[in-house]
Amino acid sequence: MTFWDSSALVPLIVEEAASPSCRALLSSGPSTTSVVVWTLSILEVTSSLQRKRREGGLDASETQVALARLDALAATWTEVSAVAPIKAKARRLLAVHVLRAADAMQLAAALVMAEDDPTGVSFVTMDLRLRDAALREGFIVPTVS
Repeated sequence: MTFWDSSALVPLIVEEAASPSCRALLSSGPSTTSVVVWTLSILEVTSSLQRKRREGGLDASETQVALARLDALAATWTEVSAVAPIKAKARRLLAVHVLRAADAMQLAAALVMAEDDPTGVSFVTMDLRLRDAALREGFIVPTVS
């Protein structure tokens, strides 16, 4: 399984520079059922799409198409939703890495998924600070450009 941060999910939904790389990573797995996300990722991606709409990057029709794509992808992924252990892990991560709270929760969710052994587990992100933290925690972090 591969853990996908919300920053890497957005290029799967709307066309961005990283979209070809993200689609290639997604298609290289056994299936989209190997995609694992933090339970609040759908809200983070929705926020990103609505921000794009407000800033003029998407019109109303494109936003509706993007939200439908998000719903379709969400129907296939697995969510990590264990809040208590994620909060505890996120607090530790905030103490040792330069991360925002939401990014610490993403990484904590990946650690919960990996049962605290990220050896051989991939973590896909577009965020450089989160990428560095995931590498230091022991995840494989594919390069997405």
